[in-house]
Amino acid sequence: MTADIAIHDAFVLTVDAQNRLYERGTVLIEDGAITEVRTSRGDDANTAADCIIDGAGKLVMPGLVNAHTHLELTPMVGAFSDLSMAELMGNMTAIYGEIADGEYDYLTGAGYELAALNFLAGGVTTVNSQDVRPSAGAETFGEAGLRGFFGPALSDLFWDVPVDEQFDRAREFIDEYHETYNGRIRATINPHDDWSCTRTLWERAADLADEYPDLLVHTHLLELEESNTMARSNGAKDSLDLLDDVGLLDERLVAAHYRMADDQDIRRTADAGAAVAHCPSIFCYWNPGPDVQWTPVPELRAAGVDVGLGIDDHYWHDSYNLFGEARQARLAANLKRSAGQFHSMELVRMLTIEGARALGVGDKIGSIEPGKRADVILLNLDQPKFTPVTNIPAHVANNAVPGDVTTTIVDGEILLRDGDVRTMDADAVRDRVQTAIERFKSETDWDLDSGGSDPPGAMSVARDLPKRGPAQLLGRLAFQSIKDTFPL
Repeated sequence: MTADIAIHDAFVLTVDAQNRLYERGTVLIEDGAITEVRTSRGDDANTAADCIIDGAGKLVMPGLVNAHTHLELTPMVGAFSDLSMAELMGNMTAIYGEIADGEYDYLTGAGYELAALNFLAGGVTTVNSQDVRPSAGAETFGEAGLRGFFGPALSDLFWDVPVDEQFDRAREFIDEYHETYNGRIRATINPHDDWSCTRTLWERAADLADEYPDLLVHTHLLELEESNTMARSNGAKDSLDLLDDVGLLDERLVAAHYRMADDQDIRRTADAGAAVAHCPSIFCYWNPGPDVQWTPVPELRAAGVDVGLGIDDHYWHDSYNLFGEARQARLAANLKRSAGQFHSMELVRMLTIEGARALGVGDKIGSIEPGKRADVILLNLDQPKFTPVTNIPAHVANNAVPGDVTTTIVDGEILLRDGDVRTMDADAVRDRVQTAIERFKSETDWDLDSGGSDPPGAMSVARDLPKRGPAQLLGRLAFQSIKDTFPL
């Protein structure tokens, strides 16, 4: 028996079809793949392997899949936390407008490094990120050894970048980065959402998807009450009708949020084979109203829709903790409905295999089974908070945090061992982030320090906001709302 990596005498939560849990298990890894998963034997500590990991007191489980996120503004953690919704949206839109125009590359580059460092150390082995200029992200995550889906956001009603230029950038990104870093980095097509894109942009996105048939289409869908209003402005009955019209309602679609979905939307999503990324913390933090509908995750899953969990804009709610999204999904659903909306193992599956399936790679990652790529993490259970070690799925969903992760393995490569990051210089990353945020402060009216955040004034924000696109967006929504109220 030989292997590159042998992990023995560990708790092993496989997240396979039977959700098998070994109380004393062994996992063997060779050539980047899992070759064997079984009960440990007495001589496993002497396996002929390049690396032998004593799993006593550890939990081995699949790496976490962050099914929907944005990474460029990671250094802005703490900057938005205490703003009003209007301040948040105004300042965020102004900054993204500048990034779209080619500004703040130093900030976004440092942001990708900081995100990769924190996710690697916290057990997140795969991300699906929609950003404005994602090239640095693809390179940073690729070099760090992580797995990532990246693509530039496309919108003609959010910023003022010419649409032809946006699609040229998208093609360049796809051609340069898709299936790079031994296939760990993949490109995606990213119409931003169903409230800031015209039908023309959706049609062009569909044409681009036809050019690259193996790419996912990643978007925000049914996120806001305005989603279906904009769809009607675009000549469709609702958002799903619009996507169906242009040919994008299919198994390649990964739709974030889905908060406004009704029973018919759920059936159509399931029939199309599309997937959903649920991001509970962002809406628990920035809830636009107490009566706004909550994502119908139990109904989506019951209909057969793959639902993964995502952190979304982690710098809006100051958390890299993907484990915490499982707990938040449970608490928010129970509060909105009643207790018992999820079993703990369901939440573990949403963190891992269902997120992988949502991204179209469930046959490669997301569970610990022979033949799958070795994306594996180890958590330290030998600490008071996990005592007694009962109901491990509940511990993962309710109790685990990134600091419990001791080892991270992706594609059979050890990226983190006993808390030591092997593929990034953590101190250098922190220095670059601090330098970047100091430069950002000097170039803008932001006041950011250890005591809090003071954003630019309203006049300064208004000066930097995109003008043409958002004005058209608001105008279209207002006109359609009048039509809905006073139909001919």
